[in-house]
Amino acid sequence: MKIRLFILTFFFSFTNFYCQEIDSLLISAKKTNNDSIIAEAYNKVGFKYIFSDKKKALKIITEGEEFTKKANYKFGFIKLTNTHGIYFDVIGIKDSANYYFSKSLELSIENNFKSLESKCLNNLGMYNWNQGYFNKVLDYFFKSLQLEEELNNELNKANPLSNIGLIYQEMFLTDKALEYHFKALKIREKYNDETKIGLSLNNIAVCYKIMKQYEKAIIYLKKSLEISVKTNDFINQISINDNLGNIYNINKNYELAIKHYLASINISDKKQYKESKKISSYSNLVALYNKINLPKKALFYSDLAFKILKKHPEDIYLASDLHFHSAESFFRIGNYKKGNFLAEKNIRLKDSLFSLNNAKEIANLETKYQTIKKEKEIAIQKEQLLEQELAIKNRNLYAILLASALLILGIIFFAVYKRNQLKKKQLQKEIDLKDALATIKTQNRLQEQRLRISRDLHDNIGSQLTFIISSVDNLKYVSKNANEKLKDKLAGISSFTTETIYELRDTIWAMNKSEITIEDLHTRILSFVEKAKIATENVEFTVNYTINKNEAFSSLEGMNIFRVVQEAVNNSIKYAEASKIEIKIDKKENQFLISVIDNGIGFDINSVELGNGLSNMEKRMSEIGGKLKIISIIEKGTEIKIIL
Repeated sequence: MKIRLFILTFFFSFTNFYCQEIDSLLISAKKTNNDSIIAEAYNKVGFKYIFSDKKKALKIITEGEEFTKKANYKFGFIKLTNTHGIYFDVIGIKDSANYYFSKSLELSIENNFKSLESKCLNNLGMYNWNQGYFNKVLDYFFKSLQLEEELNNELNKANPLSNIGLIYQEMFLTDKALEYHFKALKIREKYNDETKIGLSLNNIAVCYKIMKQYEKAIIYLKKSLEISVKTNDFINQISINDNLGNIYNINKNYELAIKHYLASINISDKKQYKESKKISSYSNLVALYNKINLPKKALFYSDLAFKILKKHPEDIYLASDLHFHSAESFFRIGNYKKGNFLAEKNIRLKDSLFSLNNAKEIANLETKYQTIKKEKEIAIQKEQLLEQELAIKNRNLYAILLASALLILGIIFFAVYKRNQLKKKQLQKEIDLKDALATIKTQNRLQEQRLRISRDLHDNIGSQLTFIISSVDNLKYVSKNANEKLKDKLAGISSFTTETIYELRDTIWAMNKSEITIEDLHTRILSFVEKAKIATENVEFTVNYTINKNEAFSSLEGMNIFRVVQEAVNNSIKYAEASKIEIKIDKKENQFLISVIDNGIGFDINSVELGNGLSNMEKRMSEIGGKLKIISIIEKGTEIKIIL
């Protein structure tokens, strides 16, 4: 998004091109004797070729600089110097870009060209933002805004206002961000600047998305998309599609989310924009496919994004979320070494891009700007008081000076208070961010421990139980002449050990998953039912579910539900004398409903003493915040209902 805004801000620092062929524009200008017209033509044509023919762009820009230097037309020379900086920034030579931007700013100040100084400040702000130098960014934007206010150029104020809003947006100070975005939108609507109106609407929508006011965000995004299509603003369309995809992803409308992410990538490919623009969209697709438990699909898009990053390492700041989401993908497929590597790299990248010191400096910049503005206002008030001093009596002078002193003290107190509030908010956000990252690392370690324990259970205890079964069977074979009671005892031990292995496998199945989907649970129940069919040939089993298969439980919830279903089916087989057993999984009014229904003999729930089996079922449900309901009618059957 920042690259997009960077290019747009530079682009709108210049007037729109006329609908004539650009080469003929320069040819026509050279026929005049007006230095300013010729210089402006060099600047416009050179800027235009930056995005289509970079070699020709450099030739025209340097030729224009030589012309303006020879003609001693300083305004045109400074403007072309600034465009020279844009050329180097677009081709990725950052040091040279910074040199020309700084040089054009220095010359603008030296020659008192306030309008050019404002543009240079704004461009330097965008340049430093893209380099991750957050401690410098707001200072440039506020200085640019201050200059536009001095020049009383209302339309040009919209650019720094919008950029200040974007900085607060990245700091998650959304109330402050919306304040500046709406100021910029109001100005742009007043002057009917359609392209920039679309940009402001998009920025406002992103703030509402951060505030989780998704309906408002979608309304503003659709308005912005309509304007962007109308004005052929493909760069803004890329950002809007990404933002719509994010909102639909949050609201679990995954098909629409994927559609918008791919639309963003397709526009970038079609218009041949810089490849790194696609990193954000690929990162969003990685996060989405992780969310729907398709980590291999996620890693396909992760691989595409990292290939782009390898070509453009200067755009590493765009890939912090990509490292985080890719780490999750590797954890999901069991590659913990790669997952931990990417998770740690994500933390280092976050820390390097936004250190605590940077955060403190940024929090003080607006206070600095507001203080300067207030000081100017106070200076104007003092001049007015001095003019009135000659016309008023001495008895009124003391009251006026006292009021001025109180006003100054009030402003100083307010400025100090606001500064402290901003510091506290920013420090809290940093603490929350570090806590969240620490939580992620802890969860990763816990997952590794769970997997290690499950492997030990499978490899050690499982193999030992298998050995016990084999030994018991050998004893049965050796003890052919033993009495029947001993044989029955050995058969019982073998059967009990076999059941223990099945339960151990079920436990390992649950431990290996951070969550258990409806599809996983359905598959496990079907496996259990198949075993039950072998043991009970005269019972008909039915298993149905009407819930989205991607709905999921925690591993504890899934395991407890499965055990309760097992116990309920076993009870029906042992005691109900049923010929049909049905298992239903459903969801109504945000509640999961799982029922085991048989057509057996039933019982009177008020007169029958409940055994350990039913007590254990109720205990399992209470552990996960659920309920167990038993409905039984004599000679008609029994229903065990799980409510979660």
